[in-house]
Amino acid sequence: MKEIAGNPLHLKSLNHISLVCRSVEESIDFYTNVLGFVPIRRPGSFDFDGAWLFNYAIGIHLLQSENPNNMPKKSEINPKDNHISFQCESMGAVEKKLKEMEIVYKRQRVEEGGIYVDQLFFHDPDGFMIEICNCDNLPVIPIAGEMVRSCSRLNLEIISQKQIQTFVQM
Repeated sequence: MKEIAGNPLHLKSLNHISLVCRSVEESIDFYTNVLGFVPIRRPGSFDFDGAWLFNYAIGIHLLQSENPNNMPKKSEINPKDNHISFQCESMGAVEKKLKEMEIVYKRQRVEEGGIYVDQLFFHDPDGFMIEICNCDNLPVIPIAGEMVRSCSRLNLEIISQKQIQTFVQM
């Protein structure tokens, strides 16, 4: 197998994340009804409680904690904490839905070179941080030696050469 520059392990994509839960049932409810994931079949040979969910080309594997009462509970929403981020079509629609569902969240805005990224942070039932953003507004610019990329292939076409030059000069 020939070595791929910048990809020594020949990775293709992110497959799933695993989360230890106080209650797999509560977490299934959250990830299906709030984030739109769908339960999928998991191997029957597993000898522990859990569930597999899938959507947005990523899996979430929920694992029942062996000691649910000893799991720490995070209450403060800290955008610098470990989290998973999802891009959305409409930040306004997401914020409205979070309010309707009475989910506590923290709003943040990042500005880079005149481009704005809005972020909403909130916790799942076990305190794991979720971010919803319009991060595809911001181009992905390598530190050196590679071409400019965007989180969204559509937005890459929209990014003007002038904006790219502004970022490169920073």
